[in-house]
Formats: sequence, structure tokens, C-alpha cells
Amino acid sequence: MLKRNGYTPAEGPILLVVMDGIGISDSTVGNAVKDAYTPNLDKLMKDNPYVLLKAHGTAVGLPTDDDMGNSEVGHNAIGAGQIYAQGAKLVTEAINSREMFNAKGWNEVKANCVSNESTLHFIGLFSDGNVHSHIDHLKAMIIQAKEEGIKKVRVHILLDGRDVGETSALEYVTPFEAFLGELNDSEFDARIASGGGRMNITMDRYEANWSMVERGWHTHVLGEGRLFDSATEAIETLRNETNAIDQDLPPFIIGENNKPVGTIEDGDSVIFFNFRGDRAIEISKAFEQQDFKHFDRKRWPKVTYAGMLEYDGDLHIPSRYLVNPPSIKHTMSQYLVEAGVSQLAVSETQKFGHVTYFWNGNNSGKFDDVLETFCEIPSDIIPFEQRPWMKAAQVTDKTIELLNTGNYTFGRINLANGDMVGHTGNYAAAKIAVETVDLCLGRLIPVIEKLGGVLIVTADHGNADEMYEIDKSGNAKTDSLGKIKAKTSHTLSKVPFIIYDKGNKGKYSFAEGDYGLANIAATVVNLLGYEAPELWEKSMIEIK
Repeated sequence: MLKRNGYTPAEGPILLVVMDGIGISDSTVGNAVKDAYTPNLDKLMKDNPYVLLKAHGTAVGLPTDDDMGNSEVGHNAIGAGQIYAQGAKLVTEAINSREMFNAKGWNEVKANCVSNESTLHFIGLFSDGNVHSHIDHLKAMIIQAKEEGIKKVRVHILLDGRDVGETSALEYVTPFEAFLGELNDSEFDARIASGGGRMNITMDRYEANWSMVERGWHTHVLGEGRLFDSATEAIETLRNETNAIDQDLPPFIIGENNKPVGTIEDGDSVIFFNFRGDRAIEISKAFEQQDFKHFDRKRWPKVTYAGMLEYDGDLHIPSRYLVNPPSIKHTMSQYLVEAGVSQLAVSETQKFGHVTYFWNGNNSGKFDDVLETFCEIPSDIIPFEQRPWMKAAQVTDKTIELLNTGNYTFGRINLANGDMVGHTGNYAAAKIAVETVDLCLGRLIPVIEKLGGVLIVTADHGNADEMYEIDKSGNAKTDSLGKIKAKTSHTLSKVPFIIYDKGNKGKYSFAEGDYGLANIAATVVNLLGYEAPELWEKSMIEIK
């Protein structure tokens, strides 16, 4: 397994830093990465070998190269060293082949509604962003529900404004209501029943803010909240009152005769139609767990619940799902455990699952309790633009402390700032976020030097590198009042892959090639002194 040609790996640890959401773009418009003061990152890229990696589209298992990458598929690809068909592609293929509608999950949901003459509810992110969900999947299921004899459908929409335009909700609501209007007849009744912004209700992750899920429960299940005649009226009114973008809009209920049109009752079926797992697990627990203690549900309807995918393969959440997730095997962590390599993973709560669950192939457990150490730094529950430094300093503190023990050969950490702050659309805060990450790099470099190790700096996708919506001329778009339109979604930018290796400088070089995130695993194990498995994407380096 040792690398040939007499290559001797570094004496100290290899530390891989994922600068979440920090892409590299030549654009000078709204580029918080380019505009930030980043002396450490600049010096690393000036003085050390690096390449730019593709972090979106087919390189990370998504359907087309028009699809933005995200942290989940990015960390899957980095940790697995392989490219697997991911959520959006899996679901699209399952729908087009009819496999989903012939599978156990869908048929149990359908049978419950038909036998009880009950309502089928859909809850999920309402856009075509293709990061957490796609509205076309929802439409296909509603059409199928009608064909299979379900009489009543209610849709609970979580407004996006993050993976799509920040105020684009009505671009989805208006045609969707027309779509439902064409389906509805004397035997079939489908309506939007409730909604709210994705960062206000329902879609919390990593148990960072259960109050979001509680607000979603009161909205979708109990129908407790402000009533509106339509989703359009709700969105327009709440925008005028709050000046919030879509992802932050308060919850709303659609009512008729002063009553909600779609509370969730005993005997109903519920499908959470997001295919991405991180923001689907908590609401799934609320529906399924009898001993649930995170908030008072007031009423726990006995429903047939299903997720689009199994969101946690180890804990089997949810117990029923419509499409099997990719079965990711032979990951880097498993390989290194088998080689006896000790490993460290550190992140704050917002990205802890990414350096553990997603990195390890959608498995929340460890491959070896002795060789692997997972360290979570609790995130603040506060809007990220108000504290753009987040917990980066504490993540760095803990990483330095643990590396100095000499107990770890390979470490991976995630600095979440560029992504989480980038999603807020606040350009000034995003610059601070990027500068915070740079300060952390500046603290890690001398530690790696002292330990005789290797520092690898990369990212999982772009975000902070494009904080404004850009027109075809390369200029920032503006709204009707002349205000620049913030961009809150990920980007298609490539990401850096920098190797800082003082001890072995000049002993290897990057081979020519077009690389993506999945090429990282083989490169890392080569630097550790091992040959990479043939089934992985090839290493980016050649030993001289």
C-alpha cells in the first residue's frame, strides 16, 4: 500500500480545511471573496501548488452542469472519492421509470388515503432550485395521486429565496395554482394549505433551532396562525409588512370561512418531498417519534408519513421513504481506518453532519471508535449576518488543541462562514465571513509548520463569491426601486485545492487534468503514503 518511488510522507498530520461556500471567480461584481482582505489565502495560492476543482453538476453526481453544487453532495464526493448519482437525479430517474410509484413507500401512502378517504399532504421546499427539492417532483406526485384515486391533496409550501431568487416565490405559486386548477374537478380537490419561509419554519438542521420546527408544526399540522385567502395574498402582504425576503417570511395559513383548509388529521398521509436530508430529519422526527420531547406538539396525528428519501441511513429516519438513497461504499474514512490511520473531524453544529455523516457516505456512525474522533462546536442561534464570524475561532481553537496532542494523522474541518453568511444575501457580512476564514488559516499555518505536517485548503462549492444577481452583461441586477438584488444561492464557480507541504515541497506536482471534488480522496491518501483504490477518481498529484 505504500507509495512507490521512495516517497516519504510528512512527519506531521495532514489537515484538510473545507472553506464552505468560498469559490474562486474572476467576477468583480458582488464578489465577497475577491473583495475581502485575505492575505493568508492569497499567499497560499501564490507560493504553493494549487488547482481549481469543479464542485457542481456532473462532477458531484447532479443531473447537469447547470445544477449548483451544495455542501451535502460536495462532502459526499470528497469523502467517498467517487461520484454517485445524487438526490435530484435519483428522484427524477425513479419518477421517470415509474419505479417510485411501484415501490412500497408510495403504495403505503396511497393505500392509506384511498382506504380511509383521507387527505394526502405534501410538505417541502417550493422551487426548482434542485438543491433540496424540485417542484416538478411535486407535480408528478400530485398527478399520480389523482390517477390512483386519491380525492384530496393539500400542499404546505416552504418558500425558498435561497437556492433561487430571493423574492421569486410568486414565480412558482402563480403557475402552480394554475396547474392545480387544471387538475381539480368534482372528484379531485388540491390546494395550497399553508406556508412560510424556509429559514423561518420547519427546515432547521442539526438541532440548531427546534423553534423553527415548532413553528412549522403549528402551521402545517395544527393550522394555528394568520389566515389568508390565498398564498399570493399571504406572500404579498407579509412582504409589505416585514420587508423580508422569501426565505425569512413568517408562516401563513390558507383559510376559508375563517377555518384552515388543510390541517393534518388522524388517518391522513404526509409526504415530505425534499430529497436532501439535513433539513428534513427534524420534522420527520416530529411526525414519527412517540417519545418526542423537543417541543409540545399539542396534537400528534396518527398519519402514514414518508420522506422522499431515507434521510439518515443509520437511524432510519424516516421509517418510510419513496426513493432509495445512493449506497455509498468504500469511503476515504473507511479506507484509512483499515490502514490504521487516526482521524479527526471538527466543525460547528451547522456543518457538523457534513464532516461526519455526509463525509462518511451518509452514515452517522464511525467506522472505528478508537481511530476516529468527532468534535462538534455548538453554533449560535442568531441570524448569521449579525455574527458573521460564527464559531470559526472556536473550531480553530479545538483543531489546534487536538492536533497538538500528536494523536491524529489526518484531520478535516469545516469553516462554515462563507456558506451560511453568503446565504443571507448580506454582502458586507459575507466579506467579514471570508476574512474570518482567512484569519483562521493564518492561525493554522504555523501550527502545521511546527508539527511538520501538510495543510490542504479547499471548498465544497461557491457562494460568497457571487453575492449579487448578475445580468448577461455582467452587471448587478436591480429591482424596480433601483436596489441591487442580492443573490442568496450557491454558485457554479470552481473551488481551490491548495497543498501547503513545506517538508516535501518539489517532490510531487499536479498532473494535467480536469478535476473535481471526488479527486481529493485519492490525492490525500497518496500524500499520506498510500496507494488509492482503483475505484476512486484518480489522484491529482504525480510523485517525482
